[in-house]
Amino acid sequence: MISYDLTGKTALVTGGASGIGLATCRMLAKFGATVAVNFLADDPRGPEAVDAIIDAGGKAIMAPGNVGDAADAPRMVEKAIADLGRLDLLFANAGIPGTRHRIAPPQLDLITEELWAQLLQVNLLGVFRCAKAAGPALKESHGAIVSTASIAGLGRAGSSLAYGATKAGVVSLTQNLARALAPEVRVNAIAPGAVDSTWTVEWTNEERQSSIEKALLKRRCTTDDLAEVVLFLGFGAAMVTGQTITVDGGLTL
Repeated sequence: MISYDLTGKTALVTGGASGIGLATCRMLAKFGATVAVNFLADDPRGPEAVDAIIDAGGKAIMAPGNVGDAADAPRMVEKAIADLGRLDLLFANAGIPGTRHRIAPPQLDLITEELWAQLLQVNLLGVFRCAKAAGPALKESHGAIVSTASIAGLGRAGSSLAYGATKAGVVSLTQNLARALAPEVRVNAIAPGAVDSTWTVEWTNEERQSSIEKALLKRRCTTDDLAEVVLFLGFGAAMVTGQTITVDGGLTL
């Protein structure tokens, strides 16, 4: 693992109370950054995550708010920046599958207007809202944005075709935000494959084993695997912008 000296640096991580977001918060704090952990206001895992980071010797603050809400998302970002004093990295990670069970492409009857609305608001518009609100502070610090896309946005079948479409939107948005915020801010995304995390889609043992067998590296990603790439894109990779980095152990190959 690459080591970073992030003393004096700050980051806002949306969806930071679990999974990839939590792993990234912990890693940022481990290397000295102060982390604003975003979570839904009624999620008890948020305060628990902040307390755990502080107990481990890191610096973290709470940033409750709903990125899927047009008014709450910018409010949350602006307050987090005010509390942090500056912003060096926005990790726009919050996302939802909208279903507990995979919806196969032919099952169009299960793709409802409600599902589309929910996924678009959180997975796509949530990224834009947070990036727009964080833009001025990131320009001032010459910081970076990293978003969570998915291999489902790169042509693979994900939890549903609606989910895949929103993640494809994140890939496109990443390119255009890189154009919009250049030259001061770099904007990139990660595209995870099969990840062992607290994701709410229930995969069968057969599906899990298949993802291991098909991956060139013969294992599923851990959340720390993704966090490493987020830190690289956020605080290394000085000439990388507008890119979506696939992190799947060779699954898509």
